[in-house]
Amino acid sequence: MTHHDSRRDSGSPERILRVGLGFWDANTLLSAVELDVFGELAERPLDGEELRLRTGLHPRGAQDFLDALVALGFLDRDASGRYANTPDTARFLVRGAPEYIGGMLEMATHQLYPSWARLTEALRTGEPQRDEAGQNHMFDHMYADDDQRRTFQRAMTSLSSRPIAKIAERFPWPKYRTVADIGCSEGALLTGVLRRHAHLSGTGFDLPPVRPHFEEYVTSAGLTGRLSFRAGDFFADPLPRADVLVFGHVLHDWDLPTKRMLLKKAYEALPADGAVIVFETLIDDERRENDFGLLMSLNMLVETKGGFDYTGADCRAWLAEAGFRDSRVEHLDGPDSMVVGTK
Repeated sequence: MTHHDSRRDSGSPERILRVGLGFWDANTLLSAVELDVFGELAERPLDGEELRLRTGLHPRGAQDFLDALVALGFLDRDASGRYANTPDTARFLVRGAPEYIGGMLEMATHQLYPSWARLTEALRTGEPQRDEAGQNHMFDHMYADDDQRRTFQRAMTSLSSRPIAKIAERFPWPKYRTVADIGCSEGALLTGVLRRHAHLSGTGFDLPPVRPHFEEYVTSAGLTGRLSFRAGDFFADPLPRADVLVFGHVLHDWDLPTKRMLLKKAYEALPADGAVIVFETLIDDERRENDFGLLMSLNMLVETKGGFDYTGADCRAWLAEAGFRDSRVEHLDGPDSMVVGTK
């Protein structure tokens, strides 16, 4: 979580310029992902010319590009001029690696970046700025292509791995027997929780196209006997009945009436003393510190019809409106926190 106050009044324009020209840094990294620079370095370091040829770079700009990646901390370069991945890029930006998050950055290149270029228009109109005609939500684009859907799901799994581990560790799971993940994607939340708590069984609830990737992921985790998939649309269908329902990075995609509707549906699906877990990049209650949460909310502005991020206090108020008798907020990891409500 970034603290805004520590960056004020430096007496220099450097930070203003750095933020204003932040697209330089961003585009350099996004191009490196698109060109698979990090994948080409997965097996061994390469000299500049070999790396240039493998990635299809023109001679003009190639050295500046690769050395900019060194200066930004995404590549290392030894005394002989050979380039290599850093530990983080080897772990997170090599395609096919278990923790690959490049799918999210690929989506940024092709979908988010064009929308963000029109942020001013979104701020003036309140309308999303996607290029895809006739599509009401960013998921229409994402779910239309199997490869894109799979890449996106894998990226979500990697990005959520640390908060999921905290949820598996900190929530009082021994009090419950069943859990359902609403908008389960690959099933990372359920597998993370069930691996740690052998008494639990779980249900993944999502749209039908998600099923093959969910079942593949669950099979690879060795949990087919304890995890099942239920296809459904949470707008039209009742939610699965379970002792605990989870909404992970789901509510922020939708407008306030939809958020309230989903929490009311959760209340109706839960037994007495059942619990709901909502985890997101929650904005801090004072709306001063979690810049990632605030920027994520702007992402919802440019990408969705009515989505927005919110504070823990906001979510607790909606839970109370839905009928939950008490709630609490707990920080998980980085910008992510969870709100727990009890029926």
